[in-house]
Amino acid sequence: MQIPENVKKRLSIPADEHFYAGHTACQGCGAALGLRYVLKTYGRKTIFTIPACCSTIIAGPWPYSTLDAPLFHTAFETTGAVMGGIEAALKAKGYKVKGEDGVMVVGWAGDGGTADIGLQALSGFLERGHDALYIMYDNEAYMNTGIQRSSSTPYGAWTTNTPGGKKHFLEKRHKKKVIDIVIAHEIPYAATASVAYPEDFIRKLKKAREIKGPSFIQLFAPCPTGWRAPTDKSIELARLAVQTAYFPLFEYENGKYKINMPSPKKEPKPIEEFLKLQGRFKYMTQEDIESLQNWVLREWEKLKKLAEVFG
Repeated sequence: MQIPENVKKRLSIPADEHFYAGHTACQGCGAALGLRYVLKTYGRKTIFTIPACCSTIIAGPWPYSTLDAPLFHTAFETTGAVMGGIEAALKAKGYKVKGEDGVMVVGWAGDGGTADIGLQALSGFLERGHDALYIMYDNEAYMNTGIQRSSSTPYGAWTTNTPGGKKHFLEKRHKKKVIDIVIAHEIPYAATASVAYPEDFIRKLKKAREIKGPSFIQLFAPCPTGWRAPTDKSIELARLAVQTAYFPLFEYENGKYKINMPSPKKEPKPIEEFLKLQGRFKYMTQEDIESLQNWVLREWEKLKKLAEVFG
């Protein structure tokens, strides 16, 4: 009997669980789901470094941990530096790093700790060429400290320091393209992923494990609390972010771009479909929506061109 493609994809998700129940994540937390997929893929032969962020709280304080793997809780800005130190120490001790039978060093940090506070350490990690994987889980604000804007916060979004309302003081900058900054370092592998497409994410995790040198994945991870969205809409929101091309799925491998959209022949849905489910966008005017839509389509065309020329 021939196995349908959708069943094959589901079978590609490992069955083992290494992310324990009883953690402190909010309902609908995209970051917690992302951590679960990473642990499913890499298992116990993983060493995590997690800076100050929601995930260090979710994992729990020493000596307790919801992760069935070693974990370093580190300072906000240090993820890239600590990863490099762990990888160098493992090699000095004679351990195999990366590969299916090796130890996987994973930096897991939010957009604030990556796009802003940790950008210098990330750049150093990439430049030095460590055999490790940096994952930026992108929930588009400093959620752990009170929903303040980060440079990954999208245009028009409400946060506690871009409050909207009568003064209409919303976020006026477009989202920083961290993935482009990473690719500028000419590393072997970088990709975007989404918690709404676990098969794609796990495939990219497996690829990052096999490729020598530094790898980077920017993971779209909704935060219902900070986005003012229903807790049962996280996957729908993550899916719409991809379907509207607001957060397209692609990978960069040894200088080549490949788009991984679930329906590559379909035109992107209007950005309003992504916005309307979230209270953080309720103060946007029609002019604001059009500005964001134009930015999304412009960036989407740029990506398609890159895949066409460097595919």
